[in-house]
Amino acid sequence: MKEAVHISRNPASQPDLEDLLNQVALGDQRAFTVLYDAMAGPVLGVARGVLRDRAQAEEVAQDVLVEVWRTASRFRPERGSAANWILTLAHRRAVDRVRSAAAAAAREHRAALLDRMPAYDQVTEQVEARLEREQVRHCLRALTDIQRQAVTLAYYRGLTYRQVAQDLALPLGTVKTRMRDGLIRLRDCLGAGA
Repeated sequence: MKEAVHISRNPASQPDLEDLLNQVALGDQRAFTVLYDAMAGPVLGVARGVLRDRAQAEEVAQDVLVEVWRTASRFRPERGSAANWILTLAHRRAVDRVRSAAAAAAREHRAALLDRMPAYDQVTEQVEARLEREQVRHCLRALTDIQRQAVTLAYYRGLTYRQVAQDLALPLGTVKTRMRDGLIRLRDCLGAGA
C-alpha cells in the first residue's frame, strides 16, 4: 500500500477539512475561520486561473467561501475530499462569471447594433419612396415638353392653372388641356408599373 504524499512540509499542521466542514455545517464560526484560512489561497488561485483578473477572482473567492459557510451541510465525503468540493465550487463560480460576462458583452453588442440600425419600417419606406420617385421621373420623361412643364409647375412648384398659363405664355384653356392630357398619361404610366 502506498503512503499518502503531502505537499506541505509538516503534514500534521494541515487541518482536517472534512471535520471543519462538519463543524461549519453546525454553525461553528471558529471552525469556519480555520477553514477559511486554509482554503482562501487555493480558492483564489482557482478563480484567478479561470478569470485572469485579480479583482474579479477576489470577488469570486469571497462568494465561494460565503457559499461554503451557507452550504457546508451539502458536502458529501463519499463523493470526494472537502478540498476538492470547495475548489469545485470555486471553479464553477469562476466559469459562471466568465459566461455571465460574455453573455453581457454579447447583449451589449447586439443592443449597440440595434441602436445603429434604422427600424425595418424606416428602411422599407425609404426604399419605396425612392422607387416611387424613379417611377414618376420615368413617367414624366414620357410626356411632351409642354405637358411636362405644365405638370411640373403645377405639382412641384404649386402654381395654379392661371399662373402656369402666365409662366408659359399660353392661353388658360390650352394649359388646362395639356395638363389634363399629361395627367392621364402619368396615371396610365404609373398604373402600369403598379
